[in-house]
Amino acid sequence: MNLSSYHDKMISNSYLSAPAGGGAPILLVTYMWIGDYVRSHTVVKLLRARWPDRPIDFVTSTLCAPLLDYMPGVRKGIVCDLPRRRLPIGRYVEFARRLRAEGYGTAIMLLRTWKSALAPFLAGIPERTGFFGELRAGLINDLRWGDHRLERMIDCMGALALPKGAPLPAEWPHPELVVPAAERAAWLARRGLAAEPRPIVALAPGAVGRGKRWSTRNYAELARRLAGAGIFVWVLGGPNETPLAREIVAAGGARVRDLTGTDLRDAIIALAAVDAAVSNDSGLMHVAAAIGTPTVALFGPTSPRLAGPLNPLAAVIEPPADRRCPRCGRLPCDNVWHRDVDEISPDRILDAVKATLASKGGLS
Repeated sequence: MNLSSYHDKMISNSYLSAPAGGGAPILLVTYMWIGDYVRSHTVVKLLRARWPDRPIDFVTSTLCAPLLDYMPGVRKGIVCDLPRRRLPIGRYVEFARRLRAEGYGTAIMLLRTWKSALAPFLAGIPERTGFFGELRAGLINDLRWGDHRLERMIDCMGALALPKGAPLPAEWPHPELVVPAAERAAWLARRGLAAEPRPIVALAPGAVGRGKRWSTRNYAELARRLAGAGIFVWVLGGPNETPLAREIVAAGGARVRDLTGTDLRDAIIALAAVDAAVSNDSGLMHVAAAIGTPTVALFGPTSPRLAGPLNPLAAVIEPPADRRCPRCGRLPCDNVWHRDVDEISPDRILDAVKATLASKGGLS
């Protein structure tokens, strides 16, 4: 069956002729990066305020699915690990059948790609909202314009949850992740960490992108000095961070734990259990901030205002501005893309962590 005939068959069903809205559930199609996924909870809060009676679901990857269990106002995730650089038509058609069975009244595509709008179109979801992009006008029937005039990703995402033409609010609602105390306690007991002395600081050494990853050498030095001050350290991340964690543990000694692994849920719960976190500009930075864990965030070639979370951070640490740029040689250099997070010294991070712990009474 070709795509055109499949869609015609979909729209012939009587339920598709019903008006969008009512109590019909809403589907969010968002970015599959952890940080952007957390940002999407702002959209959930806006939609819940606008339509409190409509359930909200996410299209999700297997990696990001655990986040949805801790997002208030989200009903469930529809897991679909579709490839990024291929178009397996059969898998999109099958996914569209799954979406159709849910009876969605609205789909909101936070991405600008045409592939993100394909399955909702094939499923015949009556209202399909998104910005114009990648020649997908035929796939979206609530087409929005003007995203190129919006500087921040959250402005683009939030605008799609508002009525067409509505002005943007002065402040967006903050993302929120809530880990129940009982689940946190059970996880600590299961991992043998319930009696871990306090304070505990999480390190998230992973990051994607040139210049965004503070070196393992620096993280190892920070762990060594934290452990020397009687602070326990948990290193978090996915399988790619496990080799980094081993180096950090080797430098830090018995007070440093390698808690990297394949399940994002472990990192979420760990971040809810610690007293503070240190993170590069990465997905786990957004997770920690949305949980409310005091977070010391390191920024190199990204702007905290544009790339950082809406949630407040305990400290934002950036490379010193009075150093000669290693890329263009200018002093000072005002090009944020030239910065490297590794220009930040461990001393600055250690001071920020100690100040953070002291402010919450976790360090004498």
